[in-house]
Amino acid sequence: MAPASLHDLRQGLRELGARTVHEEHLLRQWLQARPLERGRRDAADFLPRALREGLPALRERLSRLVSLVSEHPAPDGSARLLLALADGQRIEATRLPRQGLCVSTQVGCAVGCRFCMSGRDGLLRQLGSAEILAQVALARAQQPVAKVVFMGIGEPSHNLDAVLEAIDALGTLGGIGHKSLVFSTVGDQRAFERLPQGRVKPALALSLHSTDAERRAALLPRAPRLAPAALVDAADRYARASGYPAQIQWTLLAGVNDGDDEIEGLQRLLAGRYLMLNLIPFNRAEGSGFARPSWERAVAMTRALNRAGILTRMRRSAAQEVDGGCGQLRARALPA
Repeated sequence: MAPASLHDLRQGLRELGARTVHEEHLLRQWLQARPLERGRRDAADFLPRALREGLPALRERLSRLVSLVSEHPAPDGSARLLLALADGQRIEATRLPRQGLCVSTQVGCAVGCRFCMSGRDGLLRQLGSAEILAQVALARAQQPVAKVVFMGIGEPSHNLDAVLEAIDALGTLGGIGHKSLVFSTVGDQRAFERLPQGRVKPALALSLHSTDAERRAALLPRAPRLAPAALVDAADRYARASGYPAQIQWTLLAGVNDGDDEIEGLQRLLAGRYLMLNLIPFNRAEGSGFARPSWERAVAMTRALNRAGILTRMRRSAAQEVDGGCGQLRARALPA
């Protein structure tokens, strides 16, 4: 069975007599976690009778897209959510401080980043756009969501049509500002070509992790073989076209990519770019072989880059206290 898409939901509504205005009303209510029967106009006066009578079945269909299995809150206000899809597969979403939400785009991942648990079993299947959007609807039913980042399980550029459809819906019907939608990628030419074409242009986050091509290939074994300089060029071009800076994501790994050579490489690649650098100390994962650097080393790296004119922030990976790094909840819920 194909993953559930926004097109499928629209088709189901049309079969009940919905016109475009009815579709968008109901999808807007769903995405903003509001009752389907309510809105600016009373459903009895606005929706066709067959559509009104079909609302209970629609509500049930939407609720089956994604359901909460368990919630793992952390002291920083974030919470990792283990979610089940209708076919029993598991994914994760993360509620972030300041009304943010991180969503998954695939079940598993084909990139195989050495420091991430998301791709432990490879790519199992794509998520449909409706399954991506259902994560937002579920989280909004718990608390407000004003920012959505596509940084959970999966590589968004490997599921590009569904992810871009979800981004378009969130930036229109979902009421989320375009720069508060963040498309994260290890770097794929298809994404760089398609992102500027959409009516909703999300912010871009590029997972770089090393300025050395061989080291990056070892850390991200199945990422496209684009040179770090070429990736930074592409991110910079999109940032200038969209009007807001791109983020360079850098998971700090002790003794791997926290050395002076990487500081020099970052100064060389990022100087004068419309980019900002996020240093994220590694979220420990049992058996990975990696560790986060000392706090002192991470602070020293951040300060050195800022002194060199590279806008750099050190970010916490959410839910470190509950060992909730991306893919860890799902991995613990699956048989070894």
